[in-house]
Amino acid sequence: MSWYSLEKRQAYLQDHTQRQPLPPFEPNQRLDDPALYQPSPELADAINVALRLGLPLLLTGEPGCGKTQLADHIAWFFNLGDTLVFNAQTTSSATDLFYQYDALGHFQYSQNNSEPLSDEELERRFIRYRALGEAIRSKRRCVVLIDEIDKAPRDLPNDVLDAMDKLRFYVPEIDTWYETTPENRPVIILTSNSEKNLPDAFLRRVVYFHIDFPKPDKMLEIVGAKINGLDAARLKPVIDYFYGIREDRNLKLKKAPATAELLQWAAYLRDAAFPIAKLNNPDRLNDAERHLLQTSFSILAKTREDLGELRKRME
Repeated sequence: MSWYSLEKRQAYLQDHTQRQPLPPFEPNQRLDDPALYQPSPELADAINVALRLGLPLLLTGEPGCGKTQLADHIAWFFNLGDTLVFNAQTTSSATDLFYQYDALGHFQYSQNNSEPLSDEELERRFIRYRALGEAIRSKRRCVVLIDEIDKAPRDLPNDVLDAMDKLRFYVPEIDTWYETTPENRPVIILTSNSEKNLPDAFLRRVVYFHIDFPKPDKMLEIVGAKINGLDAARLKPVIDYFYGIREDRNLKLKKAPATAELLQWAAYLRDAAFPIAKLNNPDRLNDAERHLLQTSFSILAKTREDLGELRKRME
């Protein structure tokens, strides 16, 4: 499965007719299939509490544990269409939750055109509705994901709750209020990586749940559902090796590999025809197999130091 190699490069330098076709890429649609998301019974209980009370569900957990994918799963389960996503930033304001006004674009238009725009035309050209604003304007049930809310300024979490109470917002540029009814209240999923503490007033008005990293047996189910061609017997050495890395106290990893990395790693080992059974006893690997395994560590490691740690562990 070596599409690019130094040997092929050298051959091309010597003979320019030896062009190499780019290999076809076939994405694994199962990786992001919301139907395959597997919440724990405890998480299912938290979802039901949030839905019953009409409160936002706040999720914490290490990156890659499935916080953001839960929103798509809920939207799929209740047939609510695509998830509306707002990615919180350090500069996000309350207005950004609802809409974005292109003031510069409007100013430039006004400089070049003497005839003023109608409110409808101004809205069409220069106003873009964001996740919460679009949910309220749609006047239907939908799922809104506010991702990494802990990155936002401290006032923003309370602005989310205020919007949930009022279910309305004002667009002064076109002097228009948009609102919806309690029956069309959006389902709000918030995620946090716990980079900073959230306001107490906010925490009192949400349903909270921490997603623990799956146990090996559960992870075997998750990966088995998303990676074709690997049954439980073939997958188990991959899972064992992966958890061996995560639980090795001698490794000084800055970022432990998570579920997303595991899924990609398992798929790569499968496609590369790597002898997965040998992961139980890496000493049995020949030189080519050892090289292939070391190459695959670039999927699991996300820093230069972590890549060095994984290679050192293998040696």
